[in-house]
Amino acid sequence: MQILWWLAPPVVATVLAMVWVAWLGREGRGQVDREVAVRRMGEALSRPDRPHKPARSTPARPATQGERSTGVAVRPSSRPADNAHGRTRRAS
Repeated sequence: MQILWWLAPPVVATVLAMVWVAWLGREGRGQVDREVAVRRMGEALSRPDRPHKPARSTPARPATQGERSTGVAVRPSSRPADNAHGRTRRAS
């Protein structure tokens, strides 16, 4: 039990901070007049809808029959292939 006394200062500081924030926040954000709130809501509801962005800017890639998702994203290699002269890379 004696070894846990080092926890007392952080616990006390946390509790004091919680009490302080609760005390400062007890007033809340204040009351808005009912008529003002109704007017604001009416203005928001009367606004014309904004044009929506398309869901995708590029068309979806058609899935081929033998290709299935593994859930792993793989980037294409950024190194140029060494196939300029008909050679292929092989492990030696």
